[in-house]
Amino acid sequence: MEAILQVFTYLSDLGSMVMIPIIIAIVGLCFRLSFLRAIRAGVTVGIGFVGLNLVLGIIWTYIGPITTIFVEKFHLQLTVIDAGWAAAAGVAFATKVGAVIIPFTLLVNVLMLISKQTRTVNIDIWNYWHFAFTGAVVMTVTSSMVYGLLAAAAHCIVALKMADLSAERVQKEIGIPGISVAQGYAISSVPVYMLLEKLYDKIPGLQNRKTDTSSIQAKLGVMGEPMMIGLVLGILIGIFVGYDLKKVLELGIAMGSLMLLLPRMVKVIMEGLVPISEGARSFMEKRFKGSEFYIGLDSAVTLGHPTTITVGILLIPITLVLAMILPLNSTLPLGDLAATAFFISMATPIHRGDFVRTLISGTIMMAIVLLFASYFAPIITDTAKNTGFTFPEGATQITALSAGNWVAFVISKLMSLQALGVAIIVVLVGALLAFSKKLVLSK
Repeated sequence: MEAILQVFTYLSDLGSMVMIPIIIAIVGLCFRLSFLRAIRAGVTVGIGFVGLNLVLGIIWTYIGPITTIFVEKFHLQLTVIDAGWAAAAGVAFATKVGAVIIPFTLLVNVLMLISKQTRTVNIDIWNYWHFAFTGAVVMTVTSSMVYGLLAAAAHCIVALKMADLSAERVQKEIGIPGISVAQGYAISSVPVYMLLEKLYDKIPGLQNRKTDTSSIQAKLGVMGEPMMIGLVLGILIGIFVGYDLKKVLELGIAMGSLMLLLPRMVKVIMEGLVPISEGARSFMEKRFKGSEFYIGLDSAVTLGHPTTITVGILLIPITLVLAMILPLNSTLPLGDLAATAFFISMATPIHRGDFVRTLISGTIMMAIVLLFASYFAPIITDTAKNTGFTFPEGATQITALSAGNWVAFVISKLMSLQALGVAIIVVLVGALLAFSKKLVLSK
């Protein structure tokens, strides 16, 4: 076991820049692509993710300082500091459950594939921290690593099924064939957005409204182009926070660049995944008629959609207002505030790119996130202390918006019942597997 852990730790330490091309190439070879085509596909996808991360760096470079200014303007005085996803992931991976989460999750995924309970091959190993977090919370509550691993497995299974259910809509809206999103937080938002989509279809004024990117551009012409929307939005935000002319214009150009470049990086990823998708389809048609596999990727691939980025930026001040007025909230949004687009990554495909629906859903989701992040704060703080985590200056309690996951909450509450909780979770997961075919979200 120690040797296995060392191998997976080494692979994880290689980082996404190295591991993504290797994993994609291996998947391509498994689907009988030629060696050179598999290597080219892996390198292309890897380059796409490098470009995607570089462009996303604009968010932290230019939006990060703005979040601090917003916090000061709103005079927020809350007791729990949002330390961000990196801190939450570090704490989760530093636990006993986190130490084995990569091989454990891969094993669960393989068993699900063999038993034909999922179509998703989740290669997004860095985001396995969400499963490690759920397991770590349960281990803290129950003092049992076995219960912690069972909780992580339950979260993983739910993630794979939600990825399957939303895959076709994601592929259609994002424009990348053969993929799904199985990231531990993103999948928890899928049922919420699906329910809201049904609700919007019954509300006068929303049921027949079409406010996606193409309809906005048709009405506004050149000013409706994503690049120009980003420019105007950046300038307005810069003026609001009191920037001088130079900084206002820099922010405008940065936001315009973000809106223009993100979709292009996603297209590079798509170029690399197309041969993998075609190879998988051909492979499965020969051996398993009617079967189809999806490559499970990070929710970052969905951020190239103009609606996602635009709404994500607007959600920054909205989240701060919610933090002020929301009963039971004790979280000061900070570390994850610049990354609000990730919290609506699945709203855009489920709402078919509709701006108004995505904005309303995003506001509702951020309220949910704040409440659950506040709930988990004491547990995250205790776990962080046990793993030797260095707290931000002045912080006595920490949490992360990205840890505000209602699936983790439900699993942890049930697992606190121990054996009875395990039995309930088995029944619930079994029901999800049994009825999932009827719940597929169509294109």
